[in-house]
Amino acid sequence: MEDNVFDKIHEVDLKDTMEESYINYAMSVIASRALPDVRDGLKPVQRRILYSMSELNNTPDKPHRKCARIVGDTMGKYHPHGDSSIYGALVNMAQDWATRYPMVDGHGNFGSVDGDGAAAMRYTEARLSKISMEMLADINKDTVDFAPNFDETEKEPVVMPARYPNLLVNGTSGIAVGMATNIPPHNLREVVSAIVKIIDNIIEEDRTTDLEEILGIVKGPDFPTGAEILGTRGIDEAYRTGRGKIRVRAVSNIETLPNGKSEIIVTEIPYMVNKARLIENIAALVRDKKIDGITGIADHSNREGMRICIELRRDANANVILNQLYKHTQMQDTFGVIMLALVNNQPKVMNLLEMLTYYLQHQEEVVTRRTKYDLNKAQERSHILEGLLKALDHIDEVIHIIRASANAAEAKKNLMERFDLSDAQAQAIVDMRLRALTGLEREKLENEYKELMARIEQLKAILADRKVLLGVIRREILTVSEKYGDDRRTSIGFDEYDLSMEDLIPRENTVITMTKLGYIKRMTVDNFRSQNRGGKGIKGMQTIEDDYIEELLMTTTHHYLMFFTNTGRVYRLKAYEIPEASRTARGTAIVNLLQLQPGEKITAVIPMRKYEKGHYLFMATKKGLVKKTPLEEYENVRKTGLAAIALRDDDELIEVKTTDNEKEIILVTKFGQCIRFKENDVRTTGRVSMGVRGINLLDGDEVVGMQICTQGDYLLVVSENGMGKRTPMAEFTVQLRGGKGVKCYKITEKTGNLIGSKAVNEDNEIMMITTEGIIIRTPCSGISVMGRITSGVKLMDVDGEIKVASIAKVRDKEASEETPVSEKENETASEKTQE
Repeated sequence: MEDNVFDKIHEVDLKDTMEESYINYAMSVIASRALPDVRDGLKPVQRRILYSMSELNNTPDKPHRKCARIVGDTMGKYHPHGDSSIYGALVNMAQDWATRYPMVDGHGNFGSVDGDGAAAMRYTEARLSKISMEMLADINKDTVDFAPNFDETEKEPVVMPARYPNLLVNGTSGIAVGMATNIPPHNLREVVSAIVKIIDNIIEEDRTTDLEEILGIVKGPDFPTGAEILGTRGIDEAYRTGRGKIRVRAVSNIETLPNGKSEIIVTEIPYMVNKARLIENIAALVRDKKIDGITGIADHSNREGMRICIELRRDANANVILNQLYKHTQMQDTFGVIMLALVNNQPKVMNLLEMLTYYLQHQEEVVTRRTKYDLNKAQERSHILEGLLKALDHIDEVIHIIRASANAAEAKKNLMERFDLSDAQAQAIVDMRLRALTGLEREKLENEYKELMARIEQLKAILADRKVLLGVIRREILTVSEKYGDDRRTSIGFDEYDLSMEDLIPRENTVITMTKLGYIKRMTVDNFRSQNRGGKGIKGMQTIEDDYIEELLMTTTHHYLMFFTNTGRVYRLKAYEIPEASRTARGTAIVNLLQLQPGEKITAVIPMRKYEKGHYLFMATKKGLVKKTPLEEYENVRKTGLAAIALRDDDELIEVKTTDNEKEIILVTKFGQCIRFKENDVRTTGRVSMGVRGINLLDGDEVVGMQICTQGDYLLVVSENGMGKRTPMAEFTVQLRGGKGVKCYKITEKTGNLIGSKAVNEDNEIMMITTEGIIIRTPCSGISVMGRITSGVKLMDVDGEIKVASIAKVRDKEASEETPVSEKENETASEKTQE
């Protein structure tokens, strides 16, 4: 007995056994479970459910049937897996927020967009939807192959005839072993138009279709939940390579309530986002104080549509909060496209054109097989009709032969011999009823035969010419599109990070302001009108307590802005990336735009059009050091910043210019000292060097301005109490760098210390801004020209504790494109020309 047991034990290599078993399992999952077929876009479970429902005669024109019956039938006949997986697939095909064109018409509780599950299958009912009948059309006309089911008691279709390209239209997702697919749904009309374009190119021009032509027709995915796709870059990448990331954003609008508060109304959310969980996440962010300004969230969604109301505090900026919601929640989500499907039972990643081409090949095969089937049936019937008509022509003789025969078999034999008939024809004559002898019946047979012969000619023509065949496919697919097609639900918007969209942003002059506490904004130049000197100015910015505008410059929307910080680092943004705001708005905190390190603050800003060789960045620090470095060393600024200058602990960078090594530099200090020296006195040093002494400062003094002498004929200086003057540049003689310089302003108690200086011409205008955010714009021609050691005239009326914080220069005409960079870019770190 024991010997028999041991005889049955076989030694095997565990590694080989595991490998073989795992490969078999992996192939089973890939080919028979998780991935869709490129031809009909269905996974095996979906195909089996639809076929089972059609076999149950569970069609749109019949009453709904219990889902338990459908699941049981599918499981018993075709799909030997758990009932929950079959019911889950059935439910998914019935949910209009999960499937773009539902293939099952559900009756009862099939779940919700809030993530609620469907009721148990014993409570729900279903039937095929109208569009799913197009998937099954002509399945009984030998259009597709059938294979034995799991126990070889039934036959099931290997693929559906699929009258429309379901793989793209409804999309799919599935995780196999070592691979996954995630195809987004598309608009039926667009995908059908693309197929029609491919057919038209073959019929009319005998050529293949280019992917570019298809990209112009299929705009992008069309999700059942709507929402907005940001930019076209992700779509383009996905359609060209089969892989891409598409960013989808909720559709929302800001409404102002009668009580003055704002409310964000969300009406569409990204595909596959759970609405209830999204609301929970927003509430958690408010609770954890990650988003400040939301006072309440209410879900007013109903059968008419989605409506999530987010109430805001009265002083909250709705746009800022909306951007925070996009950043921290699934109100903005990424759909990772992997266009993988089974081609000849092998997984393949395809581009858009390949998917459409494989579908068209499938349709050609389906229509060819259907036509052959119809032709065969028509020929069989015409053969019978020929026999019947021959019998009617010799009806008396036929009757005589039948009467004279002993039985039906002998009658058949005699008829076949006499009239040269086939067995089928003879059987039809024997079976013929007496009413066929009437004139009316004979006419009907003749008409049927005539129609059949025309039909046979038509079917043969289809099989003989591929272009005729494609014309049939074209007509049928357009019928489906007209019957079931609808408008796009998902709009395609602009993506602020898509560089290809930069050209859509107009090139225009703009004012950039930044406060001491780091709030930055972009405004149009039209906000400021010119006033005469001595005026009060207009309100320029709503600042918070102890905050005031520190940087004010004029540039264009397409310039780079280089931000230099107190730690000697440089960051970079395009001007249009700074959010536009009104004249009185506070703006956006710079920390939301730049990845500043802890304790870092912006101390200088310079606009930059492009990086040219032979040009330099010239920097000045508060402690009188200057540095000159080639411009190209600052070309590759990372998001995390770049070291710009080495600084001592108590020093700060105060001004930056671009130069060409032939200019003269003028430095102005807080105590009214000034030095003018040649730029080539300063040797070129590397990006992370400290620089050399530019001016020898008195104790407590610091540099407040650096200008290039060619920027203007006069040096304009302004004091903190609103006094100022113009002094001719010629009065400042050139010295060697590092000296104490000469007196440029007479400081008194009335004037206060200097806060800035600008090189100006007669036709320039300047802007001055106070610590309270008041701005005045005044022409330079109205400012008195005085000698070096004078105090000047009142330029701005300031009271008490209010001081002038900074000044900027405006000029009426933008520098031309041909002007050297040093001329163009130097109205900076608080200035830029205006058209």
